[in-house]
Amino acid sequence: MKDSDNIDAMMAGIGRNAREAAAELAFADPERKVAALIGGADALWSRRQEILDSNCEDLVYGEEKGLSPAMIDRLTLDESRIRAMVDGLRTIAEMKDPVGETIAEWDRPTGLNIRRVRTPLGVIGVIYESRPNVTADAGALCLKSGNAVILRGGSESFHSSSAIHACLATGLKQAGLPEAAIQMVPTRDREAVSWMLKASGDIDVIVPRGGKGLVGLVQREARVPVFAHLEGICHVYIDKWADKEMAEKIIVNAKTRRTGICGSAEFLLIDWKYYTEHGPHLIEALLAKGVEVRADKELSKIPGTVPATDEDFGKEFLDMVIAAKLVDGVDEAIGHIRKYGSQHTEAIVTRDQPTADRFFQRLDSAILMHNASTQFADGGEFGMGAEIGIATGKMHARGPVGVEQLTSFKYLVSGDGTVRS
Repeated sequence: MKDSDNIDAMMAGIGRNAREAAAELAFADPERKVAALIGGADALWSRRQEILDSNCEDLVYGEEKGLSPAMIDRLTLDESRIRAMVDGLRTIAEMKDPVGETIAEWDRPTGLNIRRVRTPLGVIGVIYESRPNVTADAGALCLKSGNAVILRGGSESFHSSSAIHACLATGLKQAGLPEAAIQMVPTRDREAVSWMLKASGDIDVIVPRGGKGLVGLVQREARVPVFAHLEGICHVYIDKWADKEMAEKIIVNAKTRRTGICGSAEFLLIDWKYYTEHGPHLIEALLAKGVEVRADKELSKIPGTVPATDEDFGKEFLDMVIAAKLVDGVDEAIGHIRKYGSQHTEAIVTRDQPTADRFFQRLDSAILMHNASTQFADGGEFGMGAEIGIATGKMHARGPVGVEQLTSFKYLVSGDGTVRS
């Protein structure tokens, strides 16, 4: 038997078990789901040293693979990040259970009562790189929304993700829910990914979390619907009416807080009139933080900058690098973002509300922000507890994908012997 045959057989079993678990989760008592999440959170914290030890193995593996500093940062766990996972599980546990919620209800002249209610999607497949915390976030969100999930973590996070998954399995067992509700693919073999992308009979939605290469592969080859964004090319536009101190605070945070996340700012647009009045302080503030500023035309005259090339426009750096350009007003900024953006997250800094309104109305990115850092492009910061990912498509889920976005709906129609004439 070929290795690929073994992988197919293993994955078919995982898919079958997930489908059976999803059928049970669709009507599971909300209190049992809460108990499973709390139990998982408790296990995460009590076993944190085991998780950290596993993470050390992954870090050694990642360094041997030559991962970039940004990728190593994504991979690294410490007590504060484990605490964040624990808090995320508890927050999701406390959220209102969406399954069965009536979204809309109306009566028809025929005597029919019609309700549109939330229902789980079924089985979610999550394929991710580096970030082991996705194991906890995705598992919790899928469970809360009544979905089974098949998790395929990156080869570099294999040990960390497995340790986290074991804690979630403990919570499920304690709550009397099927352990197959949250399954981890137990191999680094890429054939498992290929199986998931083609498993239209077992998986209802695929969510990729990772770099452009992974997401592009999934979008090209998946035979099931995909919730994803290809790149996070996030722009910050500093309008002529921007407050100087606010503008500096926002751009420094948007770029430097964490450079390896998809909400990190990759392009700075500065209004000419703002620059004429306030000078190069925004660029200088970034340089002072160690950011490499790839500056276009006039901005390239600022000492310490690097002249921008055409390749720097529309590029996701995921590093301490940002491109910068002067624009003549909000409409030119909008035009630039439409041309080079990825419809992920854009921010405007201005004290003029009509200008902010124009920015919001004429751009169609999944997330638009006014006087706030793009680093807030995160389901946890949106009050969702966590996110399974951010989607930039136009169908169903868009922006941070949380509990509600992992549900669909069905119509419940009631009559009283009602027949159609």
